[in-house]
Formats: sequence, C-alpha cells, structure tokens
Amino acid sequence: MKNNQTPPKRKETLAQVLNRPKVAGYVFILPFIIGFLAFLAIPMILSLGFSFTRYNILKTPVFIGLENYRTMFTGDPKFWKVFGVTMYYVLFSVPLRLIMALAVAMLLVKSSKLSGFYRAVYYLPSIIGSSVAVAILWKRMFASDGVVNALMKVVGLPGDIAWLGRTDTAIWTLIILAIWQFGSSMLIFLSGLKQISVSLYEAATVDGANGIQRFFKITLPMLTPTIFFNLINQLINGFMAFTQSYIITQGKPRDTTLFYTVYMYQNSFTYNKLGYGCAMAWFMVFVVGLLTLILFKTQKKWVHYEAEG
Repeated sequence: MKNNQTPPKRKETLAQVLNRPKVAGYVFILPFIIGFLAFLAIPMILSLGFSFTRYNILKTPVFIGLENYRTMFTGDPKFWKVFGVTMYYVLFSVPLRLIMALAVAMLLVKSSKLSGFYRAVYYLPSIIGSSVAVAILWKRMFASDGVVNALMKVVGLPGDIAWLGRTDTAIWTLIILAIWQFGSSMLIFLSGLKQISVSLYEAATVDGANGIQRFFKITLPMLTPTIFFNLINQLINGFMAFTQSYIITQGKPRDTTLFYTVYMYQNSFTYNKLGYGCAMAWFMVFVVGLLTLILFKTQKKWVHYEAEG
C-alpha cells in the first residue's frame, strides 16, 4: 500500500530567504533606509516638535506653542539682519559661481591630452573648498599681512586693506571663496555641452552666425535644463553655507558676515536655545522650499527641453 502523505517541506535557511528576488532588493537598500531614518527623517520630525518647545538639552522640553516663531519674527532684530546677510550672499555667490563654471566648462569642452588633468584640477576646490583647512588658509590670504595685500603692493596698489575687518569687503571674501568652488557645476556643464549636436553649430556657421550669436542662440538655450539643475543645487548649497563664516570671520565685523546657519548654531549650542534653533531651521526649510517651488513653476518660461521641441 502506497504512502500518499506528502513529504514535509524543508525549512529554508536564512541565506535562501535573503536570496529571494523580492527580499534581496530590500536587503540591498536596508543600509540606506536605516541611515535615512536615523540621520534624516527621525531627527527632522523631532526638530519640528522641539521648535514648539523651550528646550536646552539639559532640561525636559516645555511646550510653548508658537512662541519661538513669534520671537523670531518680531522679537529678535538680529534674526532679520542675519537672514538679509545670507540672502545677499546667495544672491551674488550662486549666479557668479554658475557663470564661472560655465566659462571654464566652455574652455575645457575641447578634448586634449591634458583635458583630464585640467578637469581634476578645477574640480579639486569643490572637494576641499568647504574644509576647515581651506577656510584657515583663506583667512590668512586676506589678512592685513596676507598674500592678497602683498600681491597688491607688488603691482602698485594699496596693500594695507583690512579685507576681513571692513563691512564692505568682508562678505565679498566669502563670496569669492564660494565662486572658487565651481568644480562640480563645471563638470555638469561640461557634460551638457558635450550633448549639444555639432551639426547645430555647423548649420549656424554656414548661415553666417558668429561666436556670440552661436552662444546665445544655440549653446545657452540647449543648456537651460543643465542651468536649471545647477541653479537648484547651488541655491540649496548657498543657504547651507557654514564653515566660511564660522571659521574665517565668525560673523564679524558687526554681524555683516554672520550666516543664517551660524546664527542657528549659536542659538542651539552656544546660547542653549535648541528649541529656538529648531524653529530657525524649519523657517529655512520653508524659504528654500518656496524658492525651489518658484523655480519649478517658472521653468516653462525659460527652460527648453529638447523632447518638447
């Protein structure tokens, strides 16, 4: 008589479970998910809650409603000055950095034996530009007895300018440092330039267009998607600037170089007003989000995508 009982299923090992197609994908993205939750999502949610409290880390948070936001907008005159300084920095540093990046990218678009070397050299400031070491070096360069003044004396110009001590020049030392860090935008522009068909330039040349006309009629319109992408990234980076102000000028003279992030840091960890610092952080999230939304809503008027004709 045959035994009709089906043999019991063998238990899958952990390795077999993890090798399932549906499971393997989640395993690979698990480190990112853990990092995203632990270092971004959960801290952001907690900071939103702390923004409605009086909190100094050492004591239990006390709920105070919108008091932090009310103080920020109406009771802290320094807040608006700091916000204005940051907007000024972003307004000048972002466009000038993009212009510099595009200019260098156009110089490097033609391939040569040293193209790779030049690209690496120009990209290097973007990697090390936000480091403490470069900030200290920049501070020494623009000191009263620094390299910049020494070079100005050599060419017969006044060499006793206190670049970091004057209200009209201190912020521009930080803007120049930001412009110098154009490497990442340059590589993106370089990639965009290589995607433009050579036949467009050949046709324009046959029609008698000169270099300036080719740039404004072909290069610039074809690069607008790349410009848009770079603009969004650099806008966000501009509002996140911290090291330059904190190391080089400490916000001096008279808070004319005090960036929003530095003032937020001071409130949170120097003045022990973490709840107020969280409220400042969320206001900056709102400002950056609003500006990004405006750019996305207006892109149809100036960004030309090839697929749309």
